[in-house]
Amino acid sequence: MTVGKWRRRYLASGADGLLDESRPGAPRRISDEDVERVIAATLESKPADATHWSTRSMAREAGMTQSAISRIWRAFALQPHRTETFKLSKDPLFIEKVRDIVGLYMDPPERALVLSVDEKSQIQALDRTQPLLPMRPGVVERHTHDYVRYGTTTLFAALDVKTGKVIGECDRRHRATEFRKFLDTIEDGVSAELDVHLILDNSSTHKTSTIRRWLARRPRFHVHFTPTSSSWLNLVERWLANLSEKQIKRGTHRSTRQLEAAIRSYLDITNATSKPFVWTKTADEIFDKLAAYCLRISDSGGLAMLVRLPFGRFRLPPGPRTTRHVITPPGK
Repeated sequence: MTVGKWRRRYLASGADGLLDESRPGAPRRISDEDVERVIAATLESKPADATHWSTRSMAREAGMTQSAISRIWRAFALQPHRTETFKLSKDPLFIEKVRDIVGLYMDPPERALVLSVDEKSQIQALDRTQPLLPMRPGVVERHTHDYVRYGTTTLFAALDVKTGKVIGECDRRHRATEFRKFLDTIEDGVSAELDVHLILDNSSTHKTSTIRRWLARRPRFHVHFTPTSSSWLNLVERWLANLSEKQIKRGTHRSTRQLEAAIRSYLDITNATSKPFVWTKTADEIFDKLAAYCLRISDSGGLAMLVRLPFGRFRLPPGPRTTRHVITPPGK
């Protein structure tokens, strides 16, 4: 019967007959113009007494109900109460370094080991001032906001990009001397038949004369520095974030020995069941996303020009730019 119904409607009215008919129910009270007005006000203005809109303040401003504002914001993925941080790299060799490191992740050289290396310094051995209250049905785990510190340690970590295994070593200080000792550990743990490609950030610890001399005497070691302000490009950061989230933040350690023992235990467990972190974005995809982001953020003309021109894809006309909001929900 359904097929016959649509055939009859098509024969009677053509393509217009295939459009949905009006349905029973209350008529719509919020027009497209009202929705556009709310979105424009959310994006382009702020209340006199706050830095951002809430559903209640926007409802008063727009003359709508709080639930209506909430539905509009959800439909267009607007969250004025949230904020995130970012920083664009100003490294003049940003493009070359991104292509170099992403190339190591996605197409590593033969007969070579690619290691993503970094340090997590000043890891604190902490204990809360009062006993922890454990989780119960309906009650989350609770602990005091203050703590007693028993010292700090530094973790040097080298992630094998291919296998996901990590070479780790703890030391009480974070200097070129300790980093050179860690390089010795890496050298001892890697077959002499393999070249070693080290991905490092721009910490001064990695660029001292001691480290340069150590590298100069070992030609099989090749160093690749990430761009400045681009630690997200160093894959070991993902492993260090897991360590912090799973072992350190909620842990109780009454000495640096306990803390270092917990870190070594986590190293042993993750290495026994290691899985590699798979890098999926190509360098061109990273550049495209960065260029599109620069186009969206306000007052980004200079940064967008700086980042976009070398890619050969986007150019900004001279002079001020204006923002135009297209009222289309995400995914539509």
